[in-house]
Amino acid sequence: MLNSSKDYTLFTIAVILLLYFHLKSNLMLLNYQQKQTALNEADQKCENIFVIHGLFGSLSNLSGLATALQEYHHIISIDLRNHGSSPHSPSMSYQEMANDLFELADHLNIEHFSIIGHSMGGKVAMTCALLQPERINKLIIADIAPVAYADKHSDIFTGLQAVANQQIKSRKSADLILSQYVKTAELRQFLLKSLQKKGDDYHLQFNLASVIANYDAIRGWLAIDNIFNKEALFIKGGNSDYISPENQTDILRLFPKAKAKVIENTGHWLHAEKPKIFNRLVRQFFN
Repeated sequence: MLNSSKDYTLFTIAVILLLYFHLKSNLMLLNYQQKQTALNEADQKCENIFVIHGLFGSLSNLSGLATALQEYHHIISIDLRNHGSSPHSPSMSYQEMANDLFELADHLNIEHFSIIGHSMGGKVAMTCALLQPERINKLIIADIAPVAYADKHSDIFTGLQAVANQQIKSRKSADLILSQYVKTAELRQFLLKSLQKKGDDYHLQFNLASVIANYDAIRGWLAIDNIFNKEALFIKGGNSDYISPENQTDILRLFPKAKAKVIENTGHWLHAEKPKIFNRLVRQFFN
């Protein structure tokens, strides 16, 4: 029972502190890699650009793009939570992952920046732009839309669990196990990039248990009552079904200045399949 205004003030402060520390506990400092341009910012207006990988990936996935942009811009490639060398967490909502990125930007004393995100990383980028549009300059989204998707990864999860449940002595043995569930060699090669040797065995670097537990949120989309009324470019793989004509309304409702480019004869991993074309489109957008 609060008996005085002083009691009420102390109670209010206590609640605010509890909320603050709760929010801080859900944040983490992500692993990142910077590529600084050699140009003087006084001679050339440089963008700070965060580059975000997709599900099962790491910052190395878009290293070619980071190098291509480095000539004129400052590039910060990141590992999302539960991926690469970033900390693990039992939760990974898009709001949490967006807040992780803002926390890193604050740590680096970067107030305004642009973002490039592929797949799940694109959803993180869109969430950032809708949560704090005043901080985001430009946006590039690679082959993903602000919508919920059907389950596309059941076989992959089963295969990765089979790998995780075995003592893996070589990449070849991991590939043999995974090939029983994932038939495409290129996809297996991508997934097994996460294998890291610890002692005598290989282990998956990403937090598979947390990814599976949060998969409904990852393939979903949390509606945010806001718009990003600045430049945005959506790049679609011509053979990919991740962005459909029906998604145009959803995209333009949230990103009214969005433009679209299609890279023909390429799938969802368009940045890896057609890197020269993808990098050129990105450079043209920023330069």
